[in-house]
Amino acid sequence: MVIIKSESIVQTVRDMCIEANCNLPEDIKKAISKGFENEKSPIGKEILKQIEKNYIIAAQKQVPICQDTGMAVFFVDIGNEVYVEGDTITEAINEGVRRGYSEGYLRKSIVKDPLFRENTNDNTPAVIHYSFCRGNEIKITIVPKGFGSENMSAVRMFAPSAGVEAIKQFVTETADKAGSNPCPPIVVGVGIGGDFESCAILAKKALAREAGSKNENEYYAKLEDELLELINKTGIGPQGFGGKTTAISVNVETAPTHIAGMPCAVNISCHASRHLTKIIKI
Repeated sequence: MVIIKSESIVQTVRDMCIEANCNLPEDIKKAISKGFENEKSPIGKEILKQIEKNYIIAAQKQVPICQDTGMAVFFVDIGNEVYVEGDTITEAINEGVRRGYSEGYLRKSIVKDPLFRENTNDNTPAVIHYSFCRGNEIKITIVPKGFGSENMSAVRMFAPSAGVEAIKQFVTETADKAGSNPCPPIVVGVGIGGDFESCAILAKKALAREAGSKNENEYYAKLEDELLELINKTGIGPQGFGGKTTAISVNVETAPTHIAGMPCAVNISCHASRHLTKIIKI
């Protein structure tokens, strides 16, 4: 058994909140650079250049890439040989968020109640998805999720007879309807299978994958390429000013589902598609 003190989790999460919001991942930087090279629209190219300038300044000055520093979403894999000493892991993660958003001067965007709208003033509680596996470590992935893009996401419950063409149309229409609202170029996470809520979690988890990475299944890898092409044919372009770089990556994740259903979720992220993973072993 490995004992991990809850304070180690607090400190790790605190640092992750700041790092993820101030430093764009390398995979997103490369995808934006590739978009610049392929973009034909002069305005589109200029916007992509400004996006690059923005994330360079953010990293140099250690300030947020975007003013919307997001809802703190976590995917946590816990090894079966791990014992967390002190606070519970949920308490530790929320304390880490509290410190990270306060000490990192990140915008606090969470309200206690969806209708009464009183701010919690520390960006907690976080959204945490747990999974348990064999091992002696805790793997934590943060996906700070801004709501300009989150609000453009959608879930649809298809009958199996709808087939893959219905999924293609749904994903493309969702991106097209979003237009400039999610600050394109976007990253699109697609979850297929599971049930109503788990397909949405799959779509969110897909955003934590590297941009440009491929699904291990060849069929779904080809579907990712096809969806990316279809979305870029909408002509929305960078920040909605036209061009071929509407999306820089489409990531598809799947899960087993019921014989009578084919759930599909689309979770959209802006060009500042923030994700960061850390592993705690001791």
